[in-house]
Amino acid sequence: MNLISILYGLFLLSTAVIYWSIKQQYLRLGILLIASLAFYTSLQTIYLPLLLALTFINFRLGIALGQNTPNSQDWHISNEEWQFAHADWNRKRLLGLWLGIILNVGLLLGFKYIGGILHFFDPQNTQNFKIISPLGISFFTFECIAYLIDVYRGAPATTKFFQFAAYKFFFPKLISGPITRYHNFATQLQNLRLPTVDTVAESMWLIARGAIKKAVFADHLGIFVDLCFSNLQRAGSGDLWLATFAYGLQLYLDFSGYVDIARGSALLFGLTLPENFDAPYFSTSIADFWRRWHMTLGDWLRNYLYFPLGGSRRGLDRTCLNLLIVMFVAGIWHGSLWGFVVWGVIHGWALVIHRLTYVMAENSEPVERFWQNPLGIVIAWLLTQITVFTSWIWFRLPKLEDSVYVVQNLWGKVSDAQFIDKVYTETLNITPVQLTGLLSLLFLLMFISSICKRQLKLQFNWPLKLVFVPLGLYCVWVLAPEGSLPYIYFDF
Repeated sequence: MNLISILYGLFLLSTAVIYWSIKQQYLRLGILLIASLAFYTSLQTIYLPLLLALTFINFRLGIALGQNTPNSQDWHISNEEWQFAHADWNRKRLLGLWLGIILNVGLLLGFKYIGGILHFFDPQNTQNFKIISPLGISFFTFECIAYLIDVYRGAPATTKFFQFAAYKFFFPKLISGPITRYHNFATQLQNLRLPTVDTVAESMWLIARGAIKKAVFADHLGIFVDLCFSNLQRAGSGDLWLATFAYGLQLYLDFSGYVDIARGSALLFGLTLPENFDAPYFSTSIADFWRRWHMTLGDWLRNYLYFPLGGSRRGLDRTCLNLLIVMFVAGIWHGSLWGFVVWGVIHGWALVIHRLTYVMAENSEPVERFWQNPLGIVIAWLLTQITVFTSWIWFRLPKLEDSVYVVQNLWGKVSDAQFIDKVYTETLNITPVQLTGLLSLLFLLMFISSICKRQLKLQFNWPLKLVFVPLGLYCVWVLAPEGSLPYIYFDF
């Protein structure tokens, strides 16, 4: 079921109407779960039993982790006996937590890496072998791990399987997030209110905005990116640079467009999903970038990996090592090919360099003043974005021979004449200079939008949003290219 389609619109509205027409919460959860399972089945059927089984196992593990210490209510036992029982129970809880983590991580890595492992040992027989992973498996398992760790740390475990399953399969966030914590979701379920006109307007606005980002901007950029990166031998250095920056914009608009539609859809059910992007391409450090890009993944990595490793509490050397480990894991999470690992390592070293620079600035007043003046801010922004955009090469071309070829030919390579005719003249009907201008204009529009939102705190009121919604959807209908491209993060 395509999120930008009349079918999805009818599915969303009909589910919301049935949902609010029922008073009993358990029936609402049933409707939500049935609709979510139907949505997932429309995209992929084969792995639905597996995900249901994984949901039930994590639900039972959560109950086990959330139980009190045996004999904790027995006041007749001695303090020494209670302490022994408490220590023994904590060991069992830790073992249960590790069992849940290994199960979820093992399943995730199994689907992502088993094809590569088999190919490594028997390349002849597995050359065309490819395992199709369950859609949304990365987000699904990360939410399960977060839930188990939260319960282990003291959050209450749910005893309502319907509620837990409805949370896990909630269709707006099921495939590509945003990663949502169970207890925040459950709290909202306990305080549901019929959406107001303002909320409905915000919902429609987010859906229309997300559709424009994806269908009008990201898909058109994707056409050029695909043409360029699938003809590397013919593309020149200028084309590779254009494709690199176009891909960075495509990835952001594609993923943030999905999240906008997901958040807008959730609002119709009285639920608020977390934001996932906050103008990341205008951050002035790589650390700030990761506070504003894929924010729910960054939050997960900080809370469930970086802090348990010690965070920044064990000295500068350990902090730098922790940053490298976290970003290495982030690379592996995205895929099994080496390009994703290189991408993660690049970001890890960028975070290490930023941390060292930050320490130097703290110990040197002139250095600190430089990074705070306008020239220093512009240089910091430029260095950050060059790092981010060039690292996308490894993300878009995770096969090392392709990504290395692009990096080696970013300077001095001349375009093939046939490539220029086919890509710019026949397909896009614009010149490379005009394409550069359009990318710059798009970047400028994103900058103005960021200023209005972050600095000026400006936003449309609900009547204006309702006016722009049909205009936006009409633009999608007229301007979207034929045959929409799949969402990029569906692969993760």
